[in-house]
This record gives sequence, structure tokens and C-alpha cells, in this order.
Amino acid sequence: MERVAVIIPARGGSKGIPGKNIKPFLGLPLVAHSICAAQAAETVSDVIVSSDDDEILAVAREYGADGLKRPAGISGDEASSESAVLHAISETEACQAADTIVFLQCTAPLTSSAEIDQVVRARAEQNADTAFSVVEVHAFLWQIAEDGSGVGINHDASKPRQRRQDRPQEFRETGAIYALRKDGFVKAGERFFGLSVPVVLPDAVEIDLDTPRDWLALEAYAIAAGYQSEMIQPAGS
Repeated sequence: MERVAVIIPARGGSKGIPGKNIKPFLGLPLVAHSICAAQAAETVSDVIVSSDDDEILAVAREYGADGLKRPAGISGDEASSESAVLHAISETEACQAADTIVFLQCTAPLTSSAEIDQVVRARAEQNADTAFSVVEVHAFLWQIAEDGSGVGINHDASKPRQRRQDRPQEFRETGAIYALRKDGFVKAGERFFGLSVPVVLPDAVEIDLDTPRDWLALEAYAIAAGYQSEMIQPAGS
């Protein structure tokens, strides 16, 4: 059976929302939602939280994940998620033994275990190198030219506007779930390599937590939708 290790990068020092990764969201520390979803996923073998922040790591362990201290050199604003994932692979036996590495963004706390399983299984079933979560979008995108005029990107503004159902399907990367063939990822050092397949998650919520307004909007939506975390108590409680 394939072994799947989940890595959750969770830096300290958020500027947009101070203490974001352990700030209570619906009563649970933010990072705990991703941990809970990963632990409840049928395909997942191990869950690791990578952080430069001791308080985040303590919360991660409280909720049953393995905590990995990330070096300062790959913890700044310019550090990529890939660097954290590569570090976790090099430093943990669980990742070294895994066939597939999944990395989750804890700023998408409504990600479900079923969605994680869907992306992991899509990678295996399609023999892909990368599978990643997407949602269908219908926005009309524009660029602003040097003279200030608008230039249509995914539509021709000089023609009658198409109905949504008549337009080609387009998808946005959610940034929430990536499933990677481990050996290929280690060689490539990038999340997209070889065959990359988008996995459409029809019920995924598109709000990512970058600003206080995002937080208020997503928490209000979650309350209205009756969302409940897949685990509501710390491990061992």
C-alpha cells in the first residue's frame, strides 16, 4: 500500500494577521484544522508540521502531528513552500519512507479529509507526478495597458459577451492541496514537474486567509454553513 506523508508549512510572524497559524478559528487554532483533516484522511500515513515557531510546533504536537523545527534560512518571507517540504523530506523518516508527499496550506482551514483523499487518489490513478486542487471560475480577467486602457485576458471585449455556459471551462488553483510523487519532486525541487493534473473540487471554498477581512468572511461563512472540524479535541484529551 502506498505511503502518504502530509507536510503542513506554518511559519510564525505573520504580518497580515498576527499569530495567524495558531489564532482560534471556530474555536480551534488555525493549524489544527489542517492537522485534523489530514489525520482523518483514509490515504494519509503521517502528518508533519514544519515551522520556525516553537509555539506553533507545540500546538501541532498537541493535536497529534509531528513537529519539525525549520531553520531560519528557509523561514523568511521570501522562503518558498518547496524549501520547507524538501527540508521535511530530508529530515524525517516518515517522509523518506513515503511514496507520495502532500503539502497542505493551513490558511485553507475548511479543506476536508475527503478532498485530500480525492487529490491523492487522482495522482495515483492517473499515474501523475503532481495532482493539485482547483475550482472552476467564471471571472472576466483584464490587464491594464500602459495607456490605462483595459485589455481582456480570457475574453474578447470587442465581441458580445458570452453567457457563462457558452464559455470554455477555466479553473483556478486553490493553493490548498498538492500531492507529489516524492522522488520526482526531490529531483525537480518544484511542485509542478512531469505530468501535473488538476483535480476539480466543486465544494471547495475559495477564500484564503491573508487579511483580517478574509478571516471574518471565512469564519462567517463557516458558521452559516454549519462547518465542524473533523476533530474538536487535542490528541489524548
